[in-house]
Amino acid sequence: MKDKTDCIIIGGGIGGLFSGAFLARNGMKVTVLEKNAIIGGGLQCFHRKGKIFETGMHVMGGFGENGNLHKICRYLGIYDSLDLQHIDSDCIDEIHYKKTGDVYRIASGKENFIKCMSEYFPEETGGIRAYVEDIYELTEEIPLFYLKEDNGDVRIHSEKFTWSADSLINSHVSDPRLRELLAYLNPLYGGVEGHTPAYVHALIHVLYINGATRFKGGSQQLADALKRVIENAGGNVLSNRNVTRIDVSDKMITAVHTSDGGIYKAVNYISAIHPVALLRLLPEGAFQRVFARRLNEIPDSYSAFSIYIDLKPDRFPYIDHTCYYMEDYGNMWNQDNFDPCDWPKCFMYMTPPDPGQGKFANRLLVHCIMSYELVRKWENTTVGHRGEDYENWKNENVRKILDKLQTIFPDIYDSIACIYSASPLTIRDYFNTRDGAIFGYRKDCRNLIFSQLPIHSKVRNLFLTGQNINLHGMCGVPLTAIYTAEAILGKNTIVKGINDVCKDI
Repeated sequence: MKDKTDCIIIGGGIGGLFSGAFLARNGMKVTVLEKNAIIGGGLQCFHRKGKIFETGMHVMGGFGENGNLHKICRYLGIYDSLDLQHIDSDCIDEIHYKKTGDVYRIASGKENFIKCMSEYFPEETGGIRAYVEDIYELTEEIPLFYLKEDNGDVRIHSEKFTWSADSLINSHVSDPRLRELLAYLNPLYGGVEGHTPAYVHALIHVLYINGATRFKGGSQQLADALKRVIENAGGNVLSNRNVTRIDVSDKMITAVHTSDGGIYKAVNYISAIHPVALLRLLPEGAFQRVFARRLNEIPDSYSAFSIYIDLKPDRFPYIDHTCYYMEDYGNMWNQDNFDPCDWPKCFMYMTPPDPGQGKFANRLLVHCIMSYELVRKWENTTVGHRGEDYENWKNENVRKILDKLQTIFPDIYDSIACIYSASPLTIRDYFNTRDGAIFGYRKDCRNLIFSQLPIHSKVRNLFLTGQNINLHGMCGVPLTAIYTAEAILGKNTIVKGINDVCKDI
């Protein structure tokens, strides 16, 4: 049995590491248990032939001078250790429509964004401004987004807060092309027409309108920095520690068991894994049956198919922003519903920066939304043992993607040194998420309460965090981690600390 600590965290992804770092920053001794060999969840990178490939977090908002993630990292003392590249405000994203040849270059900054969109759609200028004002107002309804203290007042949200994202957009603009373009970030939050809440859309879009940032040399550096915060406070971040059982007595966790025979005990425990994965670890009856059934019934967001390209030297141009390929208009809200024969009709691609980045790229990443149904026939297989037909299927998908990318970059095939690919099964097995969901539980404006899970659980010393609990992504998960850590430390403890440290920013 290991020495008892203040808190044990199950899962060393973004939620677990930020929760642990917040607790460590406030004097707690924390042990993080991660099942994979590499910590970080969506931050983790893999290495092939001397190249670093990011698996999840390629572009982030909130790292600008007054951004919430900038302040959080300042508070934790890690901001200056991160090698960041802020994307040029003239173009943070570029959207290509193959059929029409239309290309849109999106500017950052509230007024720049309005001006940019208005130049493309001058007859919609008034609606564009009203839309932007609306999404900024919606973000004000979530005080933590701006790192404001919780004053305890009951929050009464506006009517538009619970609208669907597409309804909000459609209420301001009428041009179908513009309606689609204002939803171009759907692949970053799993946007579903008629279901995704307007507030989710608003948070993500405002975050990126305020400015986007990328890691130079990979996102693993943030995971490693958070690990140092925990270890410097006397804690541990342990990889290859697969939790297999949680002991519960009288509605209190008494121990956590790992596959290597380890037994870990603490005063408090945090689960940073998918709630359904947590259920499998708990004894029957730890959660009420109705709550356990709800965890199983909440729909998940969609998954993705990704290719990681090792580029030949001096062949492919470095692009300092994210690009989106669209086959035609009309597909923005249906990216996971295509006939397999037509897939993919949309994808995003990017060339991650390296320290000392020159005019040519070393790597190219391409991500396509994909339904888990396309891999269900292999769902009982494991990594490296899925069979020849699966490998052939993956190779065919890679070819389909490259053929479409070739319409933009005719020399793409000649620029490739090596290609690696990942399917929804890869995401499921490495990120420990049900059906390879890349955004956790799906938020639904038709039933907001159903997918909103509490930080506190009925097991009194067990708290929840991660992308399934509140918001997903590089901004939402750290903000949720604040709530989780404050459930242990006391309300507003961390928010006050952040604002005190960053009062001169």
